[in-house]
Amino acid sequence: MKIATVLAWSLFALGLAHVAFGIGRFRAPLAAAVKAGFVGQFAASEERRSAFWFLICAPLIMVAGQIAAHAVATGDLWVLRTIGGYLFVTAVIGVAAFPKSPFWAALALGPLLMAAGYGWL
Repeated sequence: MKIATVLAWSLFALGLAHVAFGIGRFRAPLAAAVKAGFVGQFAASEERRSAFWFLICAPLIMVAGQIAAHAVATGDLWVLRTIGGYLFVTAVIGVAAFPKSPFWAALALGPLLMAAGYGWL
């Protein structure tokens, strides 16, 4: 398997990890929001808002990984570079805002995707 394919699916896996961690970390506020009827319940507390935004990012990360994998499969290196660039900028901002966070994984993955998009990997 090409390294670019592994990197693309690593981004997808990062999205899956977001789901798993989010459900584990925010189990109580998620359960409370569901018990209260779900609709309109995530504005009730800061913890519920955090749970919502954390988990809603997961599908976006996963789709970026799938698009990156498709880009590798079709040889669309521009798309791969673009995804890597957006990921890198997001990670730089994330690490600056929250130094003790998992944004470090994205900080490593973004430049690797860009390098693969330039054909360097």
